[in-house]
Amino acid sequence: MKRDDIFSNTLLQALRIEEVIGLLLITFALLFASFSNLFMFAENLPEARNIAVNISRILASAFFTILFYRSILVYAENKRFQVFRDFAPFLFVLIIYFNIQDAIFLINPNDIHHILVELDGTLFGLQPTAWAENYFHPRLTDWSSLSYLNYYIMTPLLLGLLYLNKRYESFRIVMVTMMISYFIGFISYIIFPASSPYLVIPELYQVDIWKDTSFVSWLTYNIVDLSPPRVRDAFPSMHNAIVLLTMIMAWRYHRTFFWIQLPLAISLPFATVYLRYHYAVDIIGALPLVAVGLYISPRLEHKWRQVQSRNSSFEDPSAKVV
Repeated sequence: MKRDDIFSNTLLQALRIEEVIGLLLITFALLFASFSNLFMFAENLPEARNIAVNISRILASAFFTILFYRSILVYAENKRFQVFRDFAPFLFVLIIYFNIQDAIFLINPNDIHHILVELDGTLFGLQPTAWAENYFHPRLTDWSSLSYLNYYIMTPLLLGLLYLNKRYESFRIVMVTMMISYFIGFISYIIFPASSPYLVIPELYQVDIWKDTSFVSWLTYNIVDLSPPRVRDAFPSMHNAIVLLTMIMAWRYHRTFFWIQLPLAISLPFATVYLRYHYAVDIIGALPLVAVGLYISPRLEHKWRQVQSRNSSFEDPSAKVV
């Protein structure tokens, strides 16, 4: 059998670029998460008390991944599966994030959060997260929490609007850009492992910013509090990177959505510092990620489509980006 014939009949030929990279990162995350949990169990580390939950998550992630990638070929013409497939990359993000966090402390144990504290002090002459508490007000905490939570829904909302309006080409551009940027961010977490300020420098805080706040703040606090202390997701700030990217995409493809989201979006840099979830330099670090994501995403998509078109007629027409 010719090489081209072999290639045209593989799953790889049917995949979109974010599915290819997603599969590689999911495989990496699951393998290292498995090894990390075995290590924690063998060394009787405190985190080992959650090993049953962790292993269940790893197995569920692996099962979903195998089922999803198999379904790409089996249900290629099924319209319901196609809709699910179009939005499935958000599940990749969850799988990679939660599993990679099990492994970062083993892959790269050299935390940089104290360097980030020093950089904040050097650049601003103080600790911005401690300075921000001078402006504490329960309603400011509520607004900051709303801005922080908005991150979780604004990108899916933009994509949903584009999808409902059948602007599939714009949808694909946004989806590819966001997913490639997420993937870059996850790799950055490994290279620059850092915990949030509220975990690293709690002794600097004199004000309980969560006092007398609303349900929105309570929800934000408890969602973040679910994360174990070993989580390393401070640098760069993916909250700020993804929100900025989403706003750029909204300006291009859905101007009304842009104006609706603008108040919450421009509040986010301050909100992430005020809530003590990010150092100021995390926000600065998000800017190169945004630039790289915008630059390489269309080029990776175009190159992948070129490779597929040269080797087979089995090409997903809905995945094209001009």
